[in-house]
Amino acid sequence: MTTRVARRLAPAALIPAALVLLAAVPVAAGRAAPADVTAAGPAQRAVLAAQVEAARAADPGFTPSAERGRTLFTGSPGGGKPDSPSCTSCHGDDPRQGGHSRAGKPIAPLAPSVVPARLTDAADVAKWLRRNCAEVLGRDCTAAEKADLVAFLISQ
Repeated sequence: MTTRVARRLAPAALIPAALVLLAAVPVAAGRAAPADVTAAGPAQRAVLAAQVEAARAADPGFTPSAERGRTLFTGSPGGGKPDSPSCTSCHGDDPRQGGHSRAGKPIAPLAPSVVPARLTDAADVAKWLRRNCAEVLGRDCTAAEKADLVAFLISQ
């Protein structure tokens, strides 16, 4: 029988193995280099590891890319709401700076280097990705897009 505490600690126990896997994945032709997550804390690395695991269920050779995440964050892919054509519409161009919602409400910086509590709770990350992907893209983000976004944000 697994206790609730043990289940919450299990991802942290997997962090060293996940980092080894992330570092060991060869960079195949057409794939971006692995994201640099060395500055991330254990909780952020656990969130990223969970996102990568989900992406690898669809593509076993998936390697997270902060650069692809940056492209998604700053791009205007269309499909979402007209007043939020990109993540930067509300969050600003630099995740280390704050932004403002469409209603003018301040949004704290997304970068964990500025707000260490960012990207530490998997359920919270899932909730915000679900909401914001729908706003910007008009659909759910793919598992790979989520992993790339998290990789980008924790690299900031």
